Amino acid sequence: MAIEINWIRDDASLAQRCTEWQQLPFVALDTEFVRVDTFYPQAGLVQVGDGSRAWLIDPLLIGDWTPLARLLENPAVVKVLHACSEDLEVFARLTGSLPAPLFDTQLAAAYLNLGFSMGYSRLVQELLGIELPKGETRSDWLQRPLSATQLSYAAEDVLHLAEVYKALLPKLSAEKNAWLLEDGGELLASQRRATPPEEAYKEAKLAWKLSRQQLAVLRALCAWREREARARNQPRNRVLRENSLWPLARFQPDNLNSLARIDDMHPRTVRQDGELILRLIAEAAALPPGEWPEPLPEPLPPEASGLLKKLRAVGQREAERLDMAPELMLRKKTLESLLKSGFPAGPYRLPDSLRGWRRELMGQALLDTLAGQTPGEQA
Repeated sequence: MAIEINWIRDDASLAQRCTEWQQLPFVALDTEFVRVDTFYPQAGLVQVGDGSRAWLIDPLLIGDWTPLARLLENPAVVKVLHACSEDLEVFARLTGSLPAPLFDTQLAAAYLNLGFSMGYSRLVQELLGIELPKGETRSDWLQRPLSATQLSYAAEDVLHLAEVYKALLPKLSAEKNAWLLEDGGELLASQRRATPPEEAYKEAKLAWKLSRQQLAVLRALCAWREREARARNQPRNRVLRENSLWPLARFQPDNLNSLARIDDMHPRTVRQDGELILRLIAEAAALPPGEWPEPLPEPLPPEASGLLKKLRAVGQREAERLDMAPELMLRKKTLESLLKSGFPAGPYRLPDSLRGWRRELMGQALLDTLAGQTPGEQA
């Protein structure tokens, strides 16, 4: 069956439609973008489903995104997306706003124990019995005109997304729906919490193995790489490859020949930025000890794996009780942060990353488990 394509190609049409959408209980949203050689996603299409029709907004022709920004910020209109982390970047880049309240259908499937990290096609098949055609996600969404196959794919996606939402919503208890929207809010908060370039070194591979002086070099290189990637609108690895960061900080080359011999160092980087990288290394290496970063915590030792398993079991028990996907309950990083706060002898402190309903439901049980008590048992 042919799908009707409704275009929005000018500011006046966008403003008119957004006024109408402001009156709806929800809108389904999707984006198509290209992100091959750029740091930021380049929007090729924005799709809006109103529950009965699909609208395709051409971002190459829109100058004023204010009406869509207002819609995204309207707390009375639920925004429905699927596995939306990159879509959020597109909306933030285009409009300066993020879609709230946010209902992520991939998360909703996990809340209903249909599957964790479920792909969109599989969810549509599961709920609607519709087999979607193979995706066009790898095609060029910046080309004009877009092909009939691309247009059909984009419109069909957002039409079915509205249907998926209508199928999921009645299955969710009020409690689970509130938790789901809370998780949506956390996704938005995470999107807003951009890591400062000066903190990027903490996520570098094997950074914990470096001395404080070497960490000062790593910090300078990672901060420069982050800023340059944004300024040049290039992927981080195009500026300086990830696998070169640790050996640069460890061995601190002081000439171009030594720099070129660093693991995974691209010759283009040496030609284009070699002198600057050498200067960054020299300046950071010469900092006084008072300006060095603090040591980074080591990974948990193998003997912590037993405790980690016990903590995971707390989440699994709650997942079984609530009929939710176990992976949704407690993130590995959160449990590791909890263990690192006091391993091996305690006392332990719940990490800030354990928030909201998870902290309320499982926080005390996790502490009790570490204290050697049965969860819920009084000391």
